[in-house]
Amino acid sequence: MRMNGKKDGVLMACYACLLLIGGLLTWLEYDYNAVKMEDVRDACGYVSASATPVEAPKIALTFDDGPSAAWTPVLLDGLKERGVKATFFLIGENADKNPEIVKRMAEEGHLIGNHTYHHVELTKVSENEARLELADTSAVIVRITGKEPEYMRPPFGAWQRKLEQEIEMLPVLWTIDPLDWTTENQDEIVNKVVTEAEENDIILLHDCYKSSVEAGLRIVDILQEEGFVFVTVDELLLN
Repeated sequence: MRMNGKKDGVLMACYACLLLIGGLLTWLEYDYNAVKMEDVRDACGYVSASATPVEAPKIALTFDDGPSAAWTPVLLDGLKERGVKATFFLIGENADKNPEIVKRMAEEGHLIGNHTYHHVELTKVSENEARLELADTSAVIVRITGKEPEYMRPPFGAWQRKLEQEIEMLPVLWTIDPLDWTTENQDEIVNKVVTEAEENDIILLHDCYKSSVEAGLRIVDILQEEGFVFVTVDELLLN
């Protein structure tokens, strides 16, 4: 018989495997204890499903409106303990007041983005004022970290498209918003996120509230247990 290609090779391998199993079964009639299932698996090149690597689903955790002198350090401690990197969209005036926290964010591998200097709704101010809000915040971030932010999040999700070619930052919104700023009920925040979470989601929280910070760490614990891997926004978008 002429062999041709991978298909014929697979068929012959299966045929050989069947012959081998037949021989083992015949042997089994005479010496039951002599044959182990591992021998059959090894002979046929058995590979368990677990041996095939499956890439874990990625998800991004993002925080707006910080840094908060009271709660951002607590959050950073919790993220460090869990080996998780997050993305922080900073308000410029808050970053100005808390440079050591911003510096720590950068040193611990978190991604830092721009959230305007005074948390203004960009569609309700002039183009010039919008530019200044973003430029002033970027200047603060550069002064503290030495790195220009490449991502920004417009407050309230309101964006002036005319600015896209000027600011050289990519606007980033979100896919899950538990409205954590409206409630102190941690269970409500956690349940909203973990029941909706899917691969490549971007979660929006705020690191200026105790309830949000504690809920955020609970969310990390639950989703890590479910197999999610937390990444920064740039890794999620670039991949």
